[in-house]
Amino acid sequence: MNPRITLATAARILRQLRHDRRTVALLIMVPALLLTLLYFMYSGAGPTFDRIALVMLGIFPFVIMFLVTSIAMLRERTTGTLERLLATPLGKLDLLFGYGLAFGLAATAQGAVATGAAYWLLGLDTTGSAGLVVLIAVVNAVLGVALGLLCSAFARTEFQAVQFLPVVVVPQVLLCGLFVPRGQMSGWLQGVSDVLPLTYAVDALVQVGRYVDATATMWRDVVVVAGAAVIALVLAAATLRRRTP
Repeated sequence: MNPRITLATAARILRQLRHDRRTVALLIMVPALLLTLLYFMYSGAGPTFDRIALVMLGIFPFVIMFLVTSIAMLRERTTGTLERLLATPLGKLDLLFGYGLAFGLAATAQGAVATGAAYWLLGLDTTGSAGLVVLIAVVNAVLGVALGLLCSAFARTEFQAVQFLPVVVVPQVLLCGLFVPRGQMSGWLQGVSDVLPLTYAVDALVQVGRYVDATATMWRDVVVVAGAAVIALVLAAATLRRRTP
């Protein structure tokens, strides 16, 4: 992997994003708007909003980045752009980590806007700092990017790419502990939950909600999520085929 080529790839993707105002609006504004909807849904419900909104600050970036990235990479595959890129000195990991870097920067802006809206406009109250929430949200968004890149290899149309949402994303949301505490799940469901990276992202956010300082458990969870993202990017690289010019 060449750092210069990786940075150039990230810059190209960011330029494309800048000209796509609808996608920028989806990335930046939608999480904050959805949190606002939650605020009014749980108005007067005490700490319920704080608990759910904190977790959603990690889930929303994951879901949105998965959708946007899987469709963006699929377009590059189906339009022939990917074949032309791989006929250049651009390496597979340069391309995929460039995507991860570009969307990671977009996720930073997304996380900062959503977290700022949650804390300063909607009154979200957590024991830990907002900075840790942004960090976890960004790492989780990069995981969504990596899984989106991986799943795009198995789709032929944008509709097929969206079909991976209930297969890859929804089970993780259901089993992460948001709806039912993991300790109350049956044994086999807990086992499945233990191998899903979103579980660790949610657990990291719960740690921020409970403790003033970052805990060892929180850092362990962040490392697990980041490691899962790297593994997904490497697996996605294996799906790319280099063509000679």
